[in-house]
Amino acid sequence: MITFLIGLAVLLVGGIIYGRVSEKIIAPTDATTPAVAKRDNMDFVPIKKKKNCLIELLNIAGTGPILGPLQGALFGPIAFITIPIGCVIGGAFSDYMTGMISIRNNGDQMPGLVRRFLGKHIYVFYNVFLCISLLLVGAVFVYMPGDLFVTHILNQESSTSNPAVWIVYGAIFVYYILATLIPIDKIIGKFYPVLGAILLLSTVGIFIGLFLKGYPLVELWDMANAGYPYQDHFIPIFFVTVTCGLVSGFHAPQVTLVSRTVTHEKDGREVFYNMMIVEGFIAMVWAAAGIGAMELAITDATTIRESVTQVVGIIAKDMLGSVGGMIAIIGVIILPITTGDTSLRSLRLIISDALHFDNKDKKKILILALCIFAVVAALLAWAKSNPEGFNILWRYFSWANETIALFGFTVIATYMKINNMPYIMALIPGAFYMYIVSCYILSAQIGIGLPWGISYIISGVITAAYFVLMIFSKRGKSY
Repeated sequence: MITFLIGLAVLLVGGIIYGRVSEKIIAPTDATTPAVAKRDNMDFVPIKKKKNCLIELLNIAGTGPILGPLQGALFGPIAFITIPIGCVIGGAFSDYMTGMISIRNNGDQMPGLVRRFLGKHIYVFYNVFLCISLLLVGAVFVYMPGDLFVTHILNQESSTSNPAVWIVYGAIFVYYILATLIPIDKIIGKFYPVLGAILLLSTVGIFIGLFLKGYPLVELWDMANAGYPYQDHFIPIFFVTVTCGLVSGFHAPQVTLVSRTVTHEKDGREVFYNMMIVEGFIAMVWAAAGIGAMELAITDATTIRESVTQVVGIIAKDMLGSVGGMIAIIGVIILPITTGDTSLRSLRLIISDALHFDNKDKKKILILALCIFAVVAALLAWAKSNPEGFNILWRYFSWANETIALFGFTVIATYMKINNMPYIMALIPGAFYMYIVSCYILSAQIGIGLPWGISYIISGVITAAYFVLMIFSKRGKSY
């Protein structure tokens, strides 16, 4: 338990200090934000800070900060140190800087920022890559909450032959379509505060349950003898496995979406930075729950690897009983839904911006949304019919997620360099994730499948080249 508490202290204290340092560097002003200057009552809509905080939290907190850390528990208590450090200097910093840069550039979405700071050639590659990733997010975040609802709320099998599965999927699709098309303050702005309260209550319930149920948590110094199955190749596998709660690339389109609703630059630290710290807390709680559950033999490593969604229900009901556990499960179901809707909304915005669609042209926006959902439905049908379909989707999603994060750090470093800020704050985590994504795709079976030694060497060369190019790149003009 000591390692866990130290990790929480690092998350809280580090978040306060590094958040204020980041805010001092970006220096918020009283300039009119895009939410006010470009108000269109569709995407550019002024929303109060407290409500925006909950919207941002639910946007970024998909199943990642639960399912990722639960699988991260297979690496042992080192997760209690890695998650908070990565969240403070990586994830929260990235979310905050991305949001602030977007606000200062007319509420541009992430592809627009990539084009502005990294050039049109990288923009084209990034745009295609991001759109594919958001489609994966959409499919995953229909699949996950749908199956959780069917298995843990309806107590039925989530098989393709069960009509209830497709009815639940269809209901989620209907909500996603509405959330994609209707002005952001009509559905997302009104219902998110209630959903946010359920999410936070379920997380706090699991956190208290760790102590009341006496879940034993192995200390970092005892890890070597604990026999955790994933202690080999911690780099890069851990950082691709956990992703959300530590550093997540798909947060960028969510953050830039919310940047169009922020009314004052000074709200940025609370809305962007602090909400990522809250997600880090969610990740810490579920990592601890996974480690404790394995120690008590409530679950085992095989079950976590093969059916992590089943583990969520097992832990929730063991800690909180049938009623409390059901509330916690509902909170977990809410997470992916409230991320999937804004992910697909972001995808619609990105494509419509690229095609220069007017948001007031409802017909074009509807046709675009229906095309997006048709592709998501096809991905979902394939994943559901293929026994390994979801696992393949999740692995590609995880790697793509961290690759997108690399683009984000590069944009931030470039912006900071142009504006005479200490860009090393973005360059170091950017270089680290260049190494992570390179090494993973070079060595993984879903990638090239090279031997580990060769993958480490090649990744080191790629990372060194990235670092040098960033240092000696032209500074350009201020934006």
